[in-house]
Amino acid sequence: MQATIPSSLVIAEITDADVAAVVALWQACGLTRPWNDPAADIALARRGPSSAILVGRSPDSIVATAMVGHDGHRGWVYYVAVDPSSQGKGLGRTMMAAAEDWLRNAGVPKLQLLVRRENAKAGAFYQSLGYEESTSVILAKWLDGREATS
Repeated sequence: MQATIPSSLVIAEITDADVAAVVALWQACGLTRPWNDPAADIALARRGPSSAILVGRSPDSIVATAMVGHDGHRGWVYYVAVDPSSQGKGLGRTMMAAAEDWLRNAGVPKLQLLVRRENAKAGAFYQSLGYEESTSVILAKWLDGREATS
């Protein structure tokens, strides 16, 4: 299924000039965590062809984002954000459809994403798009020696 883009939304990959606005959007949406530097996450995602940050622009500003990438086997999406004043208008669905299209075009057959257990609103959103809770357990380890975080 191709993404249906609202007429006022233009989706493209992030540019250098967009970084500060994207970080501000992620902060406004409560997506940042003290242990993850969002600017460093953006830089890492932009380093190679297996990931991208998609931004949705309204006529005057960036109103939505999705970080998309793959490991050669499965696709992943992070930082799906819609400006709080623009939520409820289908922009999140549009960004997810764009991320799915990006992965399809890369030949990736499956998309996975992480939702914090306490974020019932996000879980319900993804379920409304056809995503199901996996039986897999995520294990994590900081490679720089930091203590585990939730």
